[in-house]
Amino acid sequence: MNREIDIEKLKEVLHIEVRQRALFQEALTHRSYLNEHKGYEYPHNERLEFLGDAVLELVVTENLFENYENPEGELTSFRAALVNGDMLAKIGSDLSIQDFLLMSRGESKDTGRARGYLVANAVEAIIGALYLDQGYGAAKDFIVAQVMSHLPEVFEQGLHTDAKSRFQELSQEKMGITPGYRVLKEWGPDHDRNFIAGVYLGEEKVAEGEGSSKQEAQREAAKQALIAKDWQ
Repeated sequence: MNREIDIEKLKEVLHIEVRQRALFQEALTHRSYLNEHKGYEYPHNERLEFLGDAVLELVVTENLFENYENPEGELTSFRAALVNGDMLAKIGSDLSIQDFLLMSRGESKDTGRARGYLVANAVEAIIGALYLDQGYGAAKDFIVAQVMSHLPEVFEQGLHTDAKSRFQELSQEKMGITPGYRVLKEWGPDHDRNFIAGVYLGEEKVAEGEGSSKQEAQREAAKQALIAKDWQ
């Protein structure tokens, strides 16, 4: 039995046209939904996510190349800040993608970073669906409107700079201290490990961050520390 997404509402919130409804049904179907709905006729969204990721990166790269004369390394940092999971999760949340996403009962209870990860993937899948439905131009229009529009925010908040480098630079400048990091907790099997890292200024724990590697947890901790110190 199929649960059909509200395609008219989706068109309204995304400001898009839809020709092939099935593509967008697929884009909003998480793998876990199929496990609980054996008669469901649509595939999950991972293939569309794969396609959308490539289209997203190309459009953002093309836009940055055409509009900014910065060197390659800086353009790469701008692009990374626009297409990473945190930014896509924010964009998807602002568009209420979570209200359309089909997932298992267990997945639907997730909050925070876990939910953000699913929403970010769905944004990429929607881009893939839009590309197949109406071509590169339609996908580009959507990406420019919904993703490139966040570039001023990237510049204002310094999201294109590495958080660890930025926090170290400001810690040394403002306090004369080099920050240190400690792994506070780790769990999960080897193939799906999780870490919580703390960032310290001397003995003061400034913030914590979680990630699937020690490095990712440290970067997240540094990002949270910049917020905690109001050094953004």
